[in-house]
Amino acid sequence: MTTPRKSLSSTTRRNEASRRAILTAAFELVQEVGYAKLSIEGIAARAGVGKQTIYRWWPSKGAVLFDAFLMLAEQSDGEGTGLPDTGDLEADLKAVLRATVEELNDPRYDEPMRALNTEITHDPALAALYAERLDGPMRELKKQRLRSAQRAGQLAGDLDLDVAVDMLWGPLLNRWLQRTGALTADYADSIVETALNGLRPRRRMAGQATENAERRILRP
Repeated sequence: MTTPRKSLSSTTRRNEASRRAILTAAFELVQEVGYAKLSIEGIAARAGVGKQTIYRWWPSKGAVLFDAFLMLAEQSDGEGTGLPDTGDLEADLKAVLRATVEELNDPRYDEPMRALNTEITHDPALAALYAERLDGPMRELKKQRLRSAQRAGQLAGDLDLDVAVDMLWGPLLNRWLQRTGALTADYADSIVETALNGLRPRRRMAGQATENAERRILRP
């Protein structure tokens, strides 16, 4: 009775080892040769597996690359990926956007991320998976930090958090994707400062409204 369970466990371990080898190979190769020259054959050779092993698990090289990013995200989850919450919203956002700048400027990630963006553009099914399993969870972490700021009175209570996330991270990703300018820490800081000037509660307007209401009450 115990032999089949041991056999299954060994098979599972071998499959997981092969899967990780394939994903690692895909991520490394796309950095070396670019996405256009990336092939299932090349991934198989680097990983030391047969092509059919890859095709049994993934329909395309784009799907392999997507799962490689998922593997990296899972590894990051173990390290804790929540946004910092020191109570200083501006400082926390600047720290996160500066880290994003460093990641986008890292040559190890530039080509793989551009390749994934290309696949997402042309593959609606992959785009849906990306939204559900990569972008969605990260967006929720960002919104959690903004909700904390709302509770602290640092952001307007009726703020559309999805729009706020797009305002903060969108300019970085757009500049990186289209190569329209340098990605720098100063640019990240300016995004945060500009966005928060428009997202903070309108205290002056609220105070004026209260003052006007009091005048109406006191008016004979």
